Amino acid sequence: MSNPHREPALDIDGPAAPPRKNGELLFGAPWESRVFGIAVTLHERGAFEWDEFRAYLVAEITAWERAHRHEHHDAKWSYYARWQAALETLLARKGLCRPDDLDTRASELAQRPAGHDH
Repeated sequence: MSNPHREPALDIDGPAAPPRKNGELLFGAPWESRVFGIAVTLHERGAFEWDEFRAYLVAEITAWERAHRHEHHDAKWSYYARWQAALETLLARKGLCRPDDLDTRASELAQRPAGHDH
């Protein structure tokens, strides 16, 4: 299990490196910082090793790139969508959260009235 006091070793360069601006992590929407925080928190609580998550993330990025290699560079790329997909796959394979549980919860949240999106 992970050491709860050890920070995850985020890639600075390479295929799993998160977007940065002036050295700071860059999030384009609130959901991106939330999914990032969920992964870090689960790692800190010992749900998985950071290198294990990074391997899923690299595999997810690689699969997306292969699937879209013949499209223009502006294909609907989202680093944090890949991050989320990697996290969902890892959690499902570890038996911590089933994909249909995620779908149910996402549907519940989508039906909440405006102003209750936290």
